[in-house]
Amino acid sequence: MKIEKPIFIVGAGRSGSTIFHKIYARNKNLAWLSRICDQFPANPEKNKRLMTLIDKPVMGRLYLKKYPPEECYTFWEYHCKGFRTPFRDLTADDVTNKVNKSIKYALENMLTKSRNRLLIKITGWPRIEFIRELFPDTKFIHIVRDGRALVNSLINEDWWWGWRGPENWRWGPLPEQYNKEWISYNRSFIVLAAIQWKILMDRMNEVRKQLDNTNFMEIKYEELCSNKLAVFKDVVDFCDLDWDLNFEKTINSYNLRNTNFRWKEELTTKQQDTLNSVLQSHLAMFNYT
Repeated sequence: MKIEKPIFIVGAGRSGSTIFHKIYARNKNLAWLSRICDQFPANPEKNKRLMTLIDKPVMGRLYLKKYPPEECYTFWEYHCKGFRTPFRDLTADDVTNKVNKSIKYALENMLTKSRNRLLIKITGWPRIEFIRELFPDTKFIHIVRDGRALVNSLINEDWWWGWRGPENWRWGPLPEQYNKEWISYNRSFIVLAAIQWKILMDRMNEVRKQLDNTNFMEIKYEELCSNKLAVFKDVVDFCDLDWDLNFEKTINSYNLRNTNFRWKEELTTKQQDTLNSVLQSHLAMFNYT
């Protein structure tokens, strides 16, 4: 089945994209990747079978609980080496004939008659130019969150690569101005996490210039938490899907809680001031005060 107008959720990690993805995947028209894709990356039909099973009464809920929507980077690495952790954003020039054929074959064979629209989430680099080379009619949904809350979330994770320093992380060498900034703050890990967010937002702002409001939508995590139903109505309209009352019921079953307040509770006054100073320009870019 040919893929038309696939939907890609993009954004920095810890932005709230996971819960958005989880809820949106409950839409009856959307097919998505589950851990089955990581287990059997060469056999997309197995995930297609899951898309059929989750629509079954009663048992469907059990399958959905066991195999929720995921980013599935093992799947992506199988079809495109380096997709998971490139040191720079992927562009159209990174799409080889082999990669093009492999990804399209796998994703096309996951669609079903009813779940005929593709929903995928990736975080980190936007990879928008890469994806558009594969699917020019892609609709992108960017989930953005207050950078101060995102930074606080990052530094509470042991898997964050920033602990290794910028020489060994996954975002490439620090641009000169950001390297000077980091050194001026005595190589603070909090500042490094803030710079990571700025690097990703800088790149996002570059690539979004290629898009318009018919194929790019931005959602704030904070708005999602405060008015989830209105947000999803806009999303469904943006994606050219029909509103469904069962989907509305599903959305209302989720109790979303904005946890941005934690950065003020968990960071010292000095650390808060540092974050506000380092992120000032980028916070203003997204109207965060």
